[in-house]
Amino acid sequence: MTRILLTNDDGIHSTGLVTLERALSEVGDVYVVAPAAEMSGASHSLTLARPLRIRQVDERHWTVDGTPTDCVTLALHKILSEDERPHVCASGINHGGNLGDDATYSGTVAGALEATILGVPGIAVSLVARENFDFTEAARFALLAVKKVLAEGLPEGTLLNINVPLGEVKGVRVTRQGIKNARPVITEHIDPRGKPYFWIGEQYFRSDAEDGTDYRAIEEGYVSITPLKSDMTDHGVLAELGSWIYLASVEALQTQ
Repeated sequence: MTRILLTNDDGIHSTGLVTLERALSEVGDVYVVAPAAEMSGASHSLTLARPLRIRQVDERHWTVDGTPTDCVTLALHKILSEDERPHVCASGINHGGNLGDDATYSGTVAGALEATILGVPGIAVSLVARENFDFTEAARFALLAVKKVLAEGLPEGTLLNINVPLGEVKGVRVTRQGIKNARPVITEHIDPRGKPYFWIGEQYFRSDAEDGTDYRAIEEGYVSITPLKSDMTDHGVLAELGSWIYLASVEALQTQ
């Protein structure tokens, strides 16, 4: 029987997760290990400074009071037995897009990344919307993607970052990461005790999305599939940094 691990960063009660679980149950047994509370923006963080608590909801649902990375790590090494080891891990459906640079902040992407690192093919699925979330199309496409990965596999170390536009889908494009056109906006407030606190947000500008990017695909109504690697090495620049070998061996090691 096919086994699927499901996680997210919006928490165990997220509508996106519930909708995705319902869709994926068509192809196999779904095991859900998700954060007990929302962990958006957690990126690939692993909780090391405090203990973690696992709560079993029923025979196939668990919560962890930690990050999506914690959830996947515990799922594969503590919660699920070897006989229950999943064939694929799906993370999502996220309430909002994970396009371009935002993928580096995303707990949704991190859940799929951790699975990939631990030897389970990972897929991250996000719905690009800010309101009126309808996960129907995103769940339908996630099901298709999971079936294809189960049938064909993924290259070692590669995960898929899938973003689905809201509304009618025109088709699918395989894309590269774009660059978002935004800047941080920090607002300062005062709490009831008179101490300042801060909210970090973003101000988006008109998009100048290039052809072939995830942003352009979404703008034109297409599902964006971006293959990402756990290997973050910029292989194209390795040869250009040859001069650093001399720097390291001569200048950096000189004593004063």
